[in-house]
Amino acid sequence: MTRIKRGYIARRRRTKIRLFASSFRGAHSRLNRTITQQKIRALASAYQDRGKLKRNFRHLWIARINAVIRYNKVYYSYSRFIHNLYKKQLLLNRKILAQIAILNRNCLYMVSNEIRKSKDWKESSGMFKMEFSGE
Repeated sequence: MTRIKRGYIARRRRTKIRLFASSFRGAHSRLNRTITQQKIRALASAYQDRGKLKRNFRHLWIARINAVIRYNKVYYSYSRFIHNLYKKQLLLNRKILAQIAILNRNCLYMVSNEIRKSKDWKESSGMFKMEFSGE
């Protein structure tokens, strides 16, 4: 029988996978089976970390808002600030509030004063009157 030459399709597939794994170390960049396993693992981790990234940024924004609010005595707690924001229907998301808190604190003070303008703020929040200290 004559010798049959195999096609190039499998080699082309393996070369493509190898290009993906070219930055891996050791056998993870050399052996085909190991490369395939590492590729699956890397893509799964990338998918999970895209979700974690959103959570981490939300934690960061909340920490920044809370720090500015407590340091400058705008409010006693972050949760009351957010609660009163929603009650007053000043719908600002945490990302924007964090940027305002870092870059332009006077604007954050204006937002907090807008919350306090309501007549029933003192009774509904259960807080005593706070002194406002601006920069």
